[in-house]
Amino acid sequence: MYFILFYKTVENYVEKRAPYRNEHLALAKSAYENGDMVMAGALAEPADGAVLVFRGDSPAVAEQFALNDPYVKNGLIKEWSIRPWSVVVGGE
Repeated sequence: MYFILFYKTVENYVEKRAPYRNEHLALAKSAYENGDMVMAGALAEPADGAVLVFRGDSPAVAEQFALNDPYVKNGLIKEWSIRPWSVVVGGE
């Protein structure tokens, strides 16, 4: 099953993320390499959010990512939510 983690970012997020970016990317790379994360990326024009897609038996994998994400821990994400995603075309 797939779960989408939606992030809503604070104003000037792109500038504010610099001190935490390497740690955030390392967390994302680890989640991707162990098969929990399928893909992820920031929204653009405007840069006001991000979408991260996870695969698992429950939303816990996405929730744990968010709770451990330095962007969340340091207040760069003003709101996050997880929704199940029913893939109709593509996926495995």
